[in-house]
Amino acid sequence: MKVAQIRNQLVLLLGSVLILSQALAQPPDSAEAIIRGKLQQARPDFQISSVQPSVVDGIYEVQIGSGPVLYATADGDFFFLGDLFSVGVSGIVNLAVQQRDRTRKTLIDAVSIEDMVVFSPERETRTHVTVFTDVDCFYCQKFHKEVPAMNAKGIEVRYLAYPRSGIGGESYRKIASAWCAKDRRKAMTMLKNRESIPDNVCANNPVADQFMIGQQAGVRGTPALVLESGELLPGYLSADDLAGRLGIN
Repeated sequence: MKVAQIRNQLVLLLGSVLILSQALAQPPDSAEAIIRGKLQQARPDFQISSVQPSVVDGIYEVQIGSGPVLYATADGDFFFLGDLFSVGVSGIVNLAVQQRDRTRKTLIDAVSIEDMVVFSPERETRTHVTVFTDVDCFYCQKFHKEVPAMNAKGIEVRYLAYPRSGIGGESYRKIASAWCAKDRRKAMTMLKNRESIPDNVCANNPVADQFMIGQQAGVRGTPALVLESGELLPGYLSADDLAGRLGIN
């Protein structure tokens, strides 16, 4: 073989090695980026909050805003909507519900207790429940009458505001006035008893933020109870019923 031919082959070989090394130096797009790109191309109106691996290899959880969780393959070519279950010796477990509970717990744990209206037991607090409430709904008013009995059982009740008619209406002004009152608990009780309190919507009150948190947490009506675990119990419960759900005698 001539020297010129050997030199040309070496040049081609070195060129191939250089191209290969450059390709290896550039990391491929992550599954998250691929999934986001393909889904947003197909549905630009979707607000994707997060993309993270699920417990199933090759399947990713895609949180759409404050709405449902989609499941996607790593290449972003397939999506499906629904709950994901695991099957084990202890039975069937809804993993999607567990994930929603964890997300809800994270949202609520981020709220300062100073921004809540809290009714605490006089003696030992055994557990607490966070309640998204409106002051005008009948079952919120009925629930509030059970708060003393809940406190007696060691259950602390922490209220977050959720004016069902939205922000800016009459219900909003009422509940915001309770949050802005000097004695929040007294103002809340008066409103739940259908009594009037002074209109006092102070600046920077937390009602709008709490309403948004409620929407993100999956609240669709009031009262909506959230346990320490993040589990959501929609609707009215008596003190005895709630104690039963919590395993408190």
